[in-house]
Amino acid sequence: MQFFTIGVYNSSEKEFFDKLIKNNIDTFCDIRQRRAVRGAKYTFVNSNRLQKKLTELGIRYEHILELAPSAEIRNLQKKADAANNELARERQQLAHPFIVEYKNKVLNHFDFDNFLERLQQLGAKKIVLFCVEEHAKACHRSIVSKKLTEKYSYTVTNL
Repeated sequence: MQFFTIGVYNSSEKEFFDKLIKNNIDTFCDIRQRRAVRGAKYTFVNSNRLQKKLTELGIRYEHILELAPSAEIRNLQKKADAANNELARERQQLAHPFIVEYKNKVLNHFDFDNFLERLQQLGAKKIVLFCVEEHAKACHRSIVSKKLTEKYSYTVTNL
């Protein structure tokens, strides 16, 4: 299995889906808690529209809610963004308190062995982890990627 990550900010609908097609993604893992984006620009990644398009492209959709940060954890990042006078869509990296709490409350309790076994049972070959941030280091998907690399020796490519 090969792993990838993808965000949506600063991508058009065409660019976003072209990345999936170009990289032969067969399994799309949505690791968001809330599966909608405010505003008209990114409606194509709102859950129902996204799933419909992925089905048309022959890409399996999985919602992995257990990897989503809670509202409490997301609020730690919002506070850091406010303190840095930084918009979430322009963030380049995650705040230390977010990383610590995400690892402690989410990542350390997630059953990666079961997750990987399920992907194998589904026949997944090229899996993408999705959240909205443009930069992987500004998103919890980078923490998940690091775990996949360190514990399971997977290489994770950011699209």
